[in-house]
Amino acid sequence: MTSTTDAHRVVDPAQPPHPRRAAWSALRPLVLRLHFYAGILIAPFLLVAAATGLLYAASFQIEQVVYRHELTAPVGQTSLPLNEQVAAARQAQPQGTVSVVRPAAEPGDTTQVLLDQPGLAESTKMAVFVDPSTGQVRGVLESYGSSGALPVRAWISDLHRRLHLGEPGRIYSELAASWLWVVALGGLLLWLTRRRRNGRRLRGLLTPDRSATGLRRTLSWHGSVGLWALLGLLFLSATGLTWSKYAGANVDELRTALGWATPSISSSAGDHAGHSPAGQQTGGTSDVGIDQVVQAAAGKGLSGPLEIVWSAEPGGAYVVKEIDKTAPTRLDQVAVDPATGQVVDELRFADYPLAAKLTRWGIDAHMGLLFGLANQIVLAALAVGIITLIVLGYRMWWRRRPTRGFGTPYPRGGWRAVHWGILAPLALLALAVGYFIPLMGISLAAFLVIDALLGLRSRMASQKSAE
Repeated sequence: MTSTTDAHRVVDPAQPPHPRRAAWSALRPLVLRLHFYAGILIAPFLLVAAATGLLYAASFQIEQVVYRHELTAPVGQTSLPLNEQVAAARQAQPQGTVSVVRPAAEPGDTTQVLLDQPGLAESTKMAVFVDPSTGQVRGVLESYGSSGALPVRAWISDLHRRLHLGEPGRIYSELAASWLWVVALGGLLLWLTRRRRNGRRLRGLLTPDRSATGLRRTLSWHGSVGLWALLGLLFLSATGLTWSKYAGANVDELRTALGWATPSISSSAGDHAGHSPAGQQTGGTSDVGIDQVVQAAAGKGLSGPLEIVWSAEPGGAYVVKEIDKTAPTRLDQVAVDPATGQVVDELRFADYPLAAKLTRWGIDAHMGLLFGLANQIVLAALAVGIITLIVLGYRMWWRRRPTRGFGTPYPRGGWRAVHWGILAPLALLALAVGYFIPLMGISLAAFLVIDALLGLRSRMASQKSAE
């Protein structure tokens, strides 16, 4: 259907088209075909990532319900010293070695004592949940990663990241994150250009055209939903790549080279024999105990929720960390000498490089931690948005499929019409991005090969029919 604006536009045949419009007219089929291929072939990976991400957005509430007995305890009048709570955990799991303690952050919470034990999976510890008022052990569960995910949330997290396929499974999530930003920006370009072609105002791009029918109605919903979700899609792609195996390694190298790496605290505290239960002697050197360590950290302004980390090296200091990742974040750290109870090193989150802060905030927002429940609701909405976009995209493809007699809106060889002055920089950019994001580069090369083979088959079929 021709718009009123297009129908009454007077075009001077002798006047050449505007250079920018001519360039985009040649470039648009290339963007359209790339968007088509990525949508058809990468969308299944994005669909799985969105569905599992939607489940992960609710995993914190699921965890609280499933493990309510272990995570909570009756509110008592007083709390036992942390040393006694740790001793109760040691008695319950004598084969383990204490590595981390997370004191009860609020009345009614339990203290978590994390122990290293033989036979546990990588990054997994055994968590003993202790009632801070009575010292009663309320349960023992495996705890995964720095976030302390318990079995149900760890299972959902691994499903989202690796589909429970181990390291090879990470390829799926990295492939989805690698292409999400390309699909989103390509869709933005295609949708915005319809504003000029169809005479639509910006408001008409933000809301679907309810007067449209059939394919145009589906496209209208696809474009509007994509525009609303754009910033969120770019954010999920960028933060997802920081966790990825191949592109993530390149991100880490770049941050290190630019001096943007996350700083670490020194846990060296001199030549001591090692940690021991409160006030006991180990090799002639006393350990002041975890309660005095927490007092020393409080003297430096640290407050709960806290995490006290045992040093892996003999004589190393305790490291006390704030672990409040909700905005405004409280993530300061101090190292405390086990022999003297004195703070020997400090690391303030305010002193992090800006890039390190952004990385921390980005990861926590991706996990749904930074803004609490509101963060999780936004992530769930984005997941639903991605699923909606994919369903609408497949619906459009199905209605325009070649077997129904439609001419393809995704012409092959569109790149040939692009001026070399534009095509050459784009090719160099694609090579650079493909090197930095390897899975995207490999899959892009596969798209080009598939497109060339399909084109060759089509030409051979045409020649054969003409004979």
